[in-house]
Amino acid sequence: MTTGFKLVPPGPAEKYKVSDSLLDWLMQNFERFGSLYKASIYGSNVYVVSELQYVDHVLRKNWQNYKKGQAIKRVGLLLGNGLMTSEGEFWKNQRQMIQPAFHKETVKTFTDLIVEANRALLAKWTHAADEKRDVNVTDDVSTMILEIVLRSIFGDDYEKIAKHFSVLSSESARNLQFAQTFRPLGRLVTEVVAERRKRNIISGDILGLLMEARDRESGNAMTDHQLVSEIITLIVAGHETTASTLNLTWYLLSQHSDVEEKLWNELAQSPVDEPPQPDDLPKFTYTRQVLEETMRLYPPGWLMTRCAIKDDLLSSYFVPAGTEIYISPYIIHRHPALWEAPDRFNPDRFDPSCSKERHPLAMLPFSAGPRKCIGETMARVEMQIHLMTIGKYLRLRYIGGKPLELEAGVNLRSKHDFTMMPEIKVNTSYLTQASC
Repeated sequence: MTTGFKLVPPGPAEKYKVSDSLLDWLMQNFERFGSLYKASIYGSNVYVVSELQYVDHVLRKNWQNYKKGQAIKRVGLLLGNGLMTSEGEFWKNQRQMIQPAFHKETVKTFTDLIVEANRALLAKWTHAADEKRDVNVTDDVSTMILEIVLRSIFGDDYEKIAKHFSVLSSESARNLQFAQTFRPLGRLVTEVVAERRKRNIISGDILGLLMEARDRESGNAMTDHQLVSEIITLIVAGHETTASTLNLTWYLLSQHSDVEEKLWNELAQSPVDEPPQPDDLPKFTYTRQVLEETMRLYPPGWLMTRCAIKDDLLSSYFVPAGTEIYISPYIIHRHPALWEAPDRFNPDRFDPSCSKERHPLAMLPFSAGPRKCIGETMARVEMQIHLMTIGKYLRLRYIGGKPLELEAGVNLRSKHDFTMMPEIKVNTSYLTQASC
């Protein structure tokens, strides 16, 4: 299809209907038109991009020509002008100030609270197993991850704010009404900040690190308004994506006993009663593969949108300024040209021997390029410690009956909670210290 001398991609003549599932609609047209097609979505001209050379161009090589797209506007109602929604030099300066709070060495300082939260959940589920009671895995994991996020951000101030943020795990909607309920919680953050300044408290938690952060050029600290926006962003982004991945991991393990057994065999090699430490995590390669495969099949950030600032080209295809670019990790992660049997749950595909030739952008659960998720290291540590802590001692058997249904809103998650029966594992290798 051409307009003058400017080549534009083919695509569906029919417009996207808001009543339809956007994820399903994008997938159906991917199957019809391939890795680059033009569509009308929410009244905008959109290029849906799954070709990795074009993804690389938009997210990495020419990223400065692409600001955040229309989907972020709804998020902005909830998060304000935080790191996820801000642009340009302002975003660059904020990223530089926030980055040290998520360096690998900083994340290590939160290990004890991550382990403590997971051991409390293990005790709860073990007690349920003893009494042969089922548990709501979705709700329990969400509550635990929220506790970790809030404790890592607020430290000693956790108790005074925790109950106010419970709405994140108890309310699933992420609409305007939720934003109106959630945004006033920023006042609590302001009160904590004011109290710390009044008492001259310098803390090693994330809020404390952000309060002490300074702009490299001006030497200025963040304003209280900006500090609140960044903290609210970190709470929402740090909670939902991690909780969703772990929730779906337990579901997938319950449906694939061979994978569960292989995971169990690896975890059986870890020292009895010793909590996992960050430096030990790379040794447990299959545990990492299970999490990676879950994020491949069900990336929480299932859709990234960008908007072209100036005219551009994707190879020979013309991209007019103002064009929305949709990049869906969900589609890329199931692209048959990139993955063998893409709909099958197979953690072995992430064995290092199988990954050498894979394009680095074939997996992008945390995005890519300069705007890659700042909390990736923290999320990976949280998820692996959780799976190692629980998976070593318990099996979770799905008894809910309903097949998996997805809800593709701001994040991708299960539409229904997973009810499971915890069962205590008996593994004689703990007693014999068998080696293999």
